Amino acid sequence: MGSGGREHALAWKLAQSAEPAELHCAPGNPGIAQYGACHPVRADDGEGLLALARELDVDLVVIGPEAPLVAGVGDQLRFGGVAVFGPSAAAAQIEGSKSFAKDVMEAAGVPATQTMAVARPPCVVKVDGLAAGKGSFVCRTQDELDAALRAAAAYGQALVIEELVEGREVSVFALCDGRDALLLPAAQDFKRVGDGDTGPNTGGMGCYSPVPWLSPQLEELVEAIHRPVLRELARRGSPFIGVLYAGVMLTEEGPRVFEFNCRFGDPETQAILPRLEGDFLGALEGAAAGDASGAEAHESSQAAVTVVIAGPRYPLENDIGSPIEGIEEAEATGALVFHAGTALHGDRLVTNGGRIFGVTALGDSIGEARAAAYDACERISFAGARYRRDIALSAAEEEARV
Repeated sequence: MGSGGREHALAWKLAQSAEPAELHCAPGNPGIAQYGACHPVRADDGEGLLALARELDVDLVVIGPEAPLVAGVGDQLRFGGVAVFGPSAAAAQIEGSKSFAKDVMEAAGVPATQTMAVARPPCVVKVDGLAAGKGSFVCRTQDELDAALRAAAAYGQALVIEELVEGREVSVFALCDGRDALLLPAAQDFKRVGDGDTGPNTGGMGCYSPVPWLSPQLEELVEAIHRPVLRELARRGSPFIGVLYAGVMLTEEGPRVFEFNCRFGDPETQAILPRLEGDFLGALEGAAAGDASGAEAHESSQAAVTVVIAGPRYPLENDIGSPIEGIEEAEATGALVFHAGTALHGDRLVTNGGRIFGVTALGDSIGEARAAAYDACERISFAGARYRRDIALSAAEEEARV
């Protein structure tokens, strides 16, 4: 379920399963259509999706985006007798409400960024509910705080004010079956629209995996963060089934969780899944059934870098209808071109969103993967196309010095 780059990556990975499977997507996109049938049913249309699942005799539904999960679409499907990989509405509140997540972390003893009673710089202003990755504002000055409060108020939701902590940020993912967590490869995301982490927050402009300086600590982070949250959600009667994604800041005082998400990241999925070996479909089936203990999920030794190509006004506006050239040339380099915001106008591929593509390349090093990803990006064109030029740059330079 879904129509973005994350869902294209999921479809690409599931299509590689050794187990014979028939793949369907609702609503899908032109890239996903290479691997299965796309159906014009919105990802938030629970009744329509249940009818489609019954018509197709579907064995497993994999929900990509967060909004349908928070809205309870997974519950509608489960109540209708369909197996679902994705949390219930109650468990998805770990992303759907920042204040709920704070309460869960406090009860579970998970180290988190602290809430501030009064908004004063330096701080982070957050919209309490879903905001497509754009509802968080870092404020180091009073002017930035004033602007952030105005922008956040436009969402019409409660606000959460948090301390601003400094450190290295990382995305840590675990596949969960309601009881335990299976570690997935970590990634580092680049949220701001401009080079040098400038400009407004976006849904993500690129990422890389693995995160070499973090690898020795990963299992410890899952033990300290994911498993206590799983236990607390289960204690509350809301066991979490799906991918639990923690945004973690590694500070001098130790790790601090600044957000939880209830699904695969976007664009992190586009870098993680090409590095994941083993029976991915079997792992999702096991988790959906409540027991992923036999799941196979091994991390490849290769590195992956994903660069997002966005429209000229993203994140302020979407780009609709611009003709796209160069996809075949980019793919001919060996890169994976995941469609994030495209549509077909007749037989012509055109833009249809803010983030248009996630271009992923693999290599024996981050530097090699990065060079290959940018080589592929240069072959794709549409009016106003833009992308950051510094995705994974510091990681590649750090790697080269070792």
